Amino acid sequence: MPRPHRLFLAFLTAATMLPMPAAAYYTPLSDQAVREAYFLGKRGGESVARLLSSYTKFPAPPATGHHGPHVSSVSLLTPFALITQYSSRQSDYTAQQAERDHDPDKEVVSIDIQIAPSKYDWPSGAKSGGMRSGGPYDYYPQSYGFWKTFQYRIFNGKQEVTTKDIIVEPQYDCGGDSGCGVAGVSVRLQFPATAFTADSATIKVTPPEDETVSVDFDLSVLR
Repeated sequence: MPRPHRLFLAFLTAATMLPMPAAAYYTPLSDQAVREAYFLGKRGGESVARLLSSYTKFPAPPATGHHGPHVSSVSLLTPFALITQYSSRQSDYTAQQAERDHDPDKEVVSIDIQIAPSKYDWPSGAKSGGMRSGGPYDYYPQSYGFWKTFQYRIFNGKQEVTTKDIIVEPQYDCGGDSGCGVAGVSVRLQFPATAFTADSATIKVTPPEDETVSVDFDLSVLR
C-alpha cells in the first residue's frame, strides 16, 4: 500500500476515535441522552451546579429610584437539564426508572422567571414592621398576585410562542419578629419542547413600572 494512502487511513481512524463535542439542544432525547442526564444528576454537587448555571441568566438589578419588584433571574431548562435536575433531587432513583419515566412525546422546556423585591417597595405593599431596615425585605406585597401585572413574551428565534401552562410559586421569608411574608415569586412557563426549533430563544419580561428585561439563550450550545 502506498505510504500516502496508509497515512490517510491512519488519520481517518484517529479522527473517528476523538471525543465528539456535546450535542446542542434537540428533542426528543435519545435513550443514551436520558441516561447521561440521569448519571450527571446523580453526581450532584458542582457537576450539576455547573451544568444548570449555563441555563440561567441574571439581569442587572434595577436602577436607584425603582419602585417595585424586578426580575432577578431567568432560566430556560431543556428536557436534558430537567432530567438532570430531577435526578439530582432524588435519593432513591435508578437509571431504569429514569428511562421508564421519560416520555419523548411529552418533553417540555421550562422557563423559570424569579421576581424579587427592590429595596424600595412592592406594588400594593405593606410595611413589614422595620425588619431589616434598609434591606430588600422592608416591604412585602399583600399578595403575590402582582405577577399578573408583568408582561411575559417568549420567542423561538423571532417567532413568538405562547402557553397556558403557568405555575406560580411564592417564596417566603420568615425571619424577624413580623412573621412570614412573600419575599419573591417564581413564575414558571412550560412549553412543548417542539416549540423551540431555532438556534436561539428570547425571554422578555416587562414590569408595570420599569423597562423590559430581555434575555437571550443560545440553543446551539445548550443540551
